[in-house]
Amino acid sequence: MKKSLPFLSIVIAIIFASCVPNQDLIYLQNKNNSETTSSVNPVVAKPYRVQTNDIMSIKIKALDAALVEMFNAADGNVNNLNEQNLYFNGYSVDDHGNIRIPVLGEVKVVGLTLEEIRIKIEKQLLDEYFHKEANIFVNVKLTGLRYTVNGEVASPGTKVLFQDRANVMEALANSGDITMVGNRKEVTIIRQYPHGTEMHTLDLTDASVINSPYYYIQPNDYIYVKPLKQKSWGTGTTGIQSLATVLTLISLVTTAIVLINR
Repeated sequence: MKKSLPFLSIVIAIIFASCVPNQDLIYLQNKNNSETTSSVNPVVAKPYRVQTNDIMSIKIKALDAALVEMFNAADGNVNNLNEQNLYFNGYSVDDHGNIRIPVLGEVKVVGLTLEEIRIKIEKQLLDEYFHKEANIFVNVKLTGLRYTVNGEVASPGTKVLFQDRANVMEALANSGDITMVGNRKEVTIIRQYPHGTEMHTLDLTDASVINSPYYYIQPNDYIYVKPLKQKSWGTGTTGIQSLATVLTLISLVTTAIVLINR
């Protein structure tokens, strides 16, 4: 009996070491042990500034519908705004930071917010083609939040969310969520900036992550979820799986010893 104790201790240690702790699976934990309150803290997010390779949707309306039509893209069917149509009929920001609008020509937009672009186009239309009485209405939007998710998620790949703003939790949920062997404490966001590429790491198990300036994703973000060490061990993610793996190994070793002793 005493001889079997070290062996049992090793088996138990392997099982516990190979299991994924519950704390590594729960999102947004209150790790600072501070009292939770019902107050809502406003999230101050900087407006997104357009970068190269972004695709924008620009719609121009006025009282003179016939005149306005020549400023809009070829396919102005708002009932057919799928991802493919938005790509081919949207306004792509080129390497020089410009978009090409019919009649208006090239318009510099890189580094500007959507609101600043709207004001700029409205001003150019009023200065060159319309009077104030024309009631110009310009609507400028990004053609969805396009991002890529890779690593330990259920559905990796490039995704598009048709909304103005989304956080990393929504982006991961849209990709089937992080798997059991995904490291929620080290989710890397690779983001493009005018000066180059930067990498940011988020701990999604900590509730304070919602205050991070990188909690909300931006177009063309690359999100990578690292695997936990339990995946490389291959012993399973739960206690039952780990126990089954250990018992299988014991059975194989026992069988090999019996065959050798024969």
